[in-house]
Amino acid sequence: MMKKIILISALFVFAVSTLSAQKQNVIEKGEDIAKMTLAQQSYYGADYVKAISLYKDVLAGKPNDANVIGRIGQCYYAMGQMNDAQENLEKAKSIDEKAFQETSLLLGKIYHQNGKLDEALTEFNFYKTLVGDGKAAKENDIDMHIRQVNTAKEQMAKPVDVKVEGMGDNINSEYDDKSPMVSADGKTLIYTSRRPGKSSALDKEGDGRYFEDIYVSHWDTTKKAWTDAELIPGSINTEGHDACTSISPDGKQIYIYKNDIEGESRGGDIYVSRLSSSGKWGAAKSMGKPINSTYFEGGGCIAPDGKSFYFVSEREGGFGQADIYVIKKKTRTEWDKPENIGADINTAEDEGGLFLAPDGKTLFFTSKGHNSMGGYDIFKTVNENGKWTTPVNLGYPINTINNDLCFSLGIDTKTGYFTSDRKGGLGERDLYKVDLSNYPVLEKDMKAKVVNNGPVMAILRGDVFDATKGTAMEAEITIYDDAGQKVGSTTSSAEGGEYFITLQANKTYQVKIDTDGFKPIDEKVEIKAAKEGPTTVVKHYLLYKK
Repeated sequence: MMKKIILISALFVFAVSTLSAQKQNVIEKGEDIAKMTLAQQSYYGADYVKAISLYKDVLAGKPNDANVIGRIGQCYYAMGQMNDAQENLEKAKSIDEKAFQETSLLLGKIYHQNGKLDEALTEFNFYKTLVGDGKAAKENDIDMHIRQVNTAKEQMAKPVDVKVEGMGDNINSEYDDKSPMVSADGKTLIYTSRRPGKSSALDKEGDGRYFEDIYVSHWDTTKKAWTDAELIPGSINTEGHDACTSISPDGKQIYIYKNDIEGESRGGDIYVSRLSSSGKWGAAKSMGKPINSTYFEGGGCIAPDGKSFYFVSEREGGFGQADIYVIKKKTRTEWDKPENIGADINTAEDEGGLFLAPDGKTLFFTSKGHNSMGGYDIFKTVNENGKWTTPVNLGYPINTINNDLCFSLGIDTKTGYFTSDRKGGLGERDLYKVDLSNYPVLEKDMKAKVVNNGPVMAILRGDVFDATKGTAMEAEITIYDDAGQKVGSTTSSAEGGEYFITLQANKTYQVKIDTDGFKPIDEKVEIKAAKEGPTTVVKHYLLYKK
């Protein structure tokens, strides 16, 4: 009887402890589900540190859960901590490559950024087999990633004949430096930097870094080098963000992007600052409607003749988020209606980083679309008979698997400038220069000629004055080639009488000025290319009354 009682007691204890263990397992499982839910909510709320902490709590009880490990890698990727992201994602893959679908997608992106193109392609293709052609494939644009890797392999196998160099610590810093824009004569370089500048305060309501300011450097013709960069003089920089997007060919206007949350440019607008006779820049003024709108406008550039303005906008009616638009001048102070430059240039991706070359028809821009190598690449398109040509990737090593943006060059076309976050820089992004001596980017096929290495551009500038009053005057100046075809026109300013236009060198032009009440001017001007440096021809005109 005693044995029976003991056996029953033992069975009871076993049953109670089994039920207790089962209950504990249910509780722990419930806690894990709750933590996973909270972790995912934290991830989508961009609180990645909290998400990682919660995932690690779950991982403590099941250290080989590939789904949890993969999600930790996803958080590190979102934080930009790529080494930790790669370590966790590779571990998750080694345990179960299908447990967390994003594992192969994120690994592909990391391998792509590190130049491991074959490995990246393998991961992207595996991800595509997991998700098929459904919603996830479209949302993550897996086909685009595959195209970019293939483009990178093609471009890197056939590099273009250029030499790319960082611009040195007199220009670059340990901070973010971007958007180098050069005047047509190649003597003034402006750019944006997030180093301590006008204000040493941090953007605490934004990303916690220093506010953007505009810097300038000048070409020293004796030393053949750029001077140490300095805050641009005048009232152009403020206590908030000030970012240059271009400088006019004559070097007298700077176009600026401002996003003042409390002010009039809450969506992001384009401003302009003008150089005064004292050599200082005036306070930036909004370009107003119809260029600015209630949508985001991300900067722009003026054509060499001053009669067209190209800019970036997210306004309705585009082909992607940020598209390129052009607007023409109606009068000296009024603009016409903006026009989208079309689906041949604008894609579903963002376009930006605009620069219209001194020839007035070659547009350089930045895009993740078209045949990008990965991230943003620099492209060029040419306006031929009113239609833009298919964009061409400038090629490796100007473009890389990293982000390469904002290309510009002067009239000598021998040196270009751009921004990149490629490895080896001094800071987040740096400014780079590229020797284009053997790569004439203004040529249609961008191939060097034996005799003439690309079109040689020149500047024709001067003043127009009323001969009787001795005052500056506004006048239309029209330029014709030796065949009588119009090749350009510009208008002298009413304030100072200055005019400025870029033309091809080694040609003879007919310059005509015909203003009501004044005797017309019709004369030939020969423009010979300078033996060294940029070519500038100065012609002043006095207009006599009839």
